[in-house]
Order: sequence, then C-alpha cells, then structure tokens
Amino acid sequence: MVAMSQPPPLIALCARVLTFSDEGKRDAFSSSQPYSRAVARAGGVPVLVPPIRELYNNAHTVLQHFDGVLLPGGGDVDPRRYGQQPDDDTLYGIVEAHDELDTAICLAAIDLDLPMLALCRGMQVMNVALGGTLVQDIGNSDHWMREHTVTLSEGCTIAKVVGTTHLEHCHSVHHQGIGELAPALLPCGWSEDGQLEAVELPAATWVVGVQWHPEDTAPHKPQQQALYDELVRHAAARAHAIG
Repeated sequence: MVAMSQPPPLIALCARVLTFSDEGKRDAFSSSQPYSRAVARAGGVPVLVPPIRELYNNAHTVLQHFDGVLLPGGGDVDPRRYGQQPDDDTLYGIVEAHDELDTAICLAAIDLDLPMLALCRGMQVMNVALGGTLVQDIGNSDHWMREHTVTLSEGCTIAKVVGTTHLEHCHSVHHQGIGELAPALLPCGWSEDGQLEAVELPAATWVVGVQWHPEDTAPHKPQQQALYDELVRHAAARAHAIG
C-alpha cells in the first residue's frame, strides 16, 4: 500500500452507462464496486470518468488531473473497430460511448505515460486501440465465471509484481479473446488451454493488461491484489516526481 505522507494518487476509472427501467428513474453512470475497493485497498483514490462526449473528445486534458488509469471490463468491443462484421449471435453489451471513452482514455494514457492496468475488456480495448484484433467468440464457456491458473513468462513485468510465473486464482469472465496481437504489445501470460491472458507494453513505464479480473479474488489472494498495489505505487511515484 502507498504511504500516506503525500496525497493519495488519483486513478481514473472508466464508468458505464446504467439504464433504469423503473418509471421516473433517470439513467446513471456506474462501475462495479470491486474495482474501486481494490484501488482503495492499495492506497489510491478511484475516480469515475463517465462516457460523455465532451470528456472522451478531450481525453488528454481529462487525464492531466490523474496519476494512473484503470481500464475495466464490460461488454464487447464493436468488431467494426478492428475491421470485422459483428456476429450478432454471440456478441453482447456493445455500447458506442463505452468504446469511445475506453479507446480515448487508453491512447491518451499511453501518450502521457500514465501507469495503466487494463482488465478483461480493457486488455481487449488496448489491443484494438493499438492495431490488433479480437476473436469474437472463443467457442466455449471455459473462461466464463471460472477460476484458472496463468503461466507467466520468466522476468515479465507481471511475474515480477506477483512474485511467481505460476499464478493461481485468476477469475475469468470472458467469451472473447485476443486475435492478432498489436505489434506494440508483448505477450506474457497464458492459461492452460493456450488462451493469451496477459500482455505488457514495453515502451511504457508501466502498462499491463490481463484477461482475468484480479479484483474478484484480491480481497483474500494477495498476489491478485498485488496488481492493484503496483498500479497505485507507480501512480504515486509519478505524482511525486512531477511535484
């Protein structure tokens, strides 16, 4: 956890549109609680960035106020963003505003060299934003609401963070996967069935992506919480360095 001798770092967390069906209720912006709780445990302050045009059209300016970025999970990325036609029988949860926000925040964070942790859909967004593609449906439910192990490359960034190349208790909730990997990204983790589960961006100070949800098991698995701890540690170091 980050020492509290300086203001805690602010972590930008992309929010989602939440639509109420009850009469008289207004639409809202939301985020799954485990993301924010994991950031807070690490000593950071999660701040939601809603998918509003004025914000994602000015992502660089928005991120000037932050020390790090958490690119979260969510629905599917529109396949037209990586040159494919949608398979409507398998896709779900495509929201243009979510794609716009996540992509803009991702690219701005990389350009500003902000520490960034990209999770599940977030890793997929990063791959697409940098020129890669996705497999629209992996053809099985082996990664839907399942815990599994991930084998990490020796010496990779994530292995150094978690202290092992054999990471357990990786909780996945995805039916898509990485297709063509973006040239800028380095593959560094795989599940037992060969699915690519972790990537890093070597050109950045600290940008990593994992296909699972570490926040789901982080409350009782320190190696999973360590990914959030390291995000916040790098964010705090950057905040301190720039004064």
